[in-house]
Amino acid sequence: MKASVVREFGGGFHTEDVTLSDPVGREVLVEVKASGLCHSDELAQSTNLGFDVPVVFGHEVAGIVTAIGDQVRDVAVGDHVVGCLVQYCGACIQCLTGSVNLCLHPEATVRENRITDGEGREVNQGMGLGGFAEYALIHENQLAKVPDAMPFPQAALLGCGVVTGAGAVMNTAKVQPGQTVAIIGTGGVGTNAISGAVIAGASRIIAIDVADDKLTNARHFGATDTVNSREVDAVQAVKDLTGGLGADFVFDFVGAPGVTRSGFDMLAQGGGLYLIGVLDPTNSIELSSFELLGGRKRVEGVYMGWLDQPEARHPHDRGALPAGPLQARRTRLQGDLDRRDPGRLRLPPRPEDQPRGDHELLTPPACGDHAFSTG
Repeated sequence: MKASVVREFGGGFHTEDVTLSDPVGREVLVEVKASGLCHSDELAQSTNLGFDVPVVFGHEVAGIVTAIGDQVRDVAVGDHVVGCLVQYCGACIQCLTGSVNLCLHPEATVRENRITDGEGREVNQGMGLGGFAEYALIHENQLAKVPDAMPFPQAALLGCGVVTGAGAVMNTAKVQPGQTVAIIGTGGVGTNAISGAVIAGASRIIAIDVADDKLTNARHFGATDTVNSREVDAVQAVKDLTGGLGADFVFDFVGAPGVTRSGFDMLAQGGGLYLIGVLDPTNSIELSSFELLGGRKRVEGVYMGWLDQPEARHPHDRGALPAGPLQARRTRLQGDLDRRDPGRLRLPPRPEDQPRGDHELLTPPACGDHAFSTG
């Protein structure tokens, strides 16, 4: 089968012929119908984040189950499924007490030599998924069934963009009706946070970005106010929009020096800053204990929003999470994504009237977060 392989950090994605093992135990073979190209995949191929190369990335996966191992309980051949990068064994103390995101043995979801290259050497499977391929072999704990009527491109985004954005608001912060929210960075994940804030009943949803097209898109998703931080002081703008109080919740989907500190400064008394974006892995924030104690403020890191795909799926079914507008471009898994500048993904535009293959990769509008397909 074809797969997009990263052989060295910063060396780009290159399409190769690889061999995938048959499913055993609780493994599920999924024919990949759509896979989103998240900024995390680009970061992982350009920066050593602890993954072993060669590796197949791709963690926003949607497709059809074509075969299962003899111990699989939760899915069957023919089911439509989406994947999630949270790997959990289901048997450790953290899993048994409901904290699967803190699983002590995530390695239980993978095994050696699931994927091998043309010379028989192992190719690793990024995040236990490896969705930039025609097929993926995935532990059933990382899969959730979705309705057959849900289009694969929309379903793929449930596995990361929707779960991370909406989950941070609804499940981690637990925003309540009438509270105020500021969202810094309105790309693919940030726009899902806006949708989550709408569902939660936030009275004011302030979208902050430096690009007017993203802010226009944020209005479409439900932002009540927009702030271009390149043109005005974002902290002061948030204070002005909230009657001088500041926002009850601030979500940083950027993660760049200075931006995170601004997020803290725009908090209301008793407010919480939630860190999700990782534009710069070395980003840090300096705070005094008095700032935290005096303002009764808190700072929390968020990983995947702690929202299961089935929970995210139901609001989507009701139309509350409009995943459709998140896709701007589609392409097939063919050739190398960019030989000229391997550290950055550049996907060719695809005319809407061009016939599409069975497998596709997608990119959301005006955000550079997601992209791709496999036909």
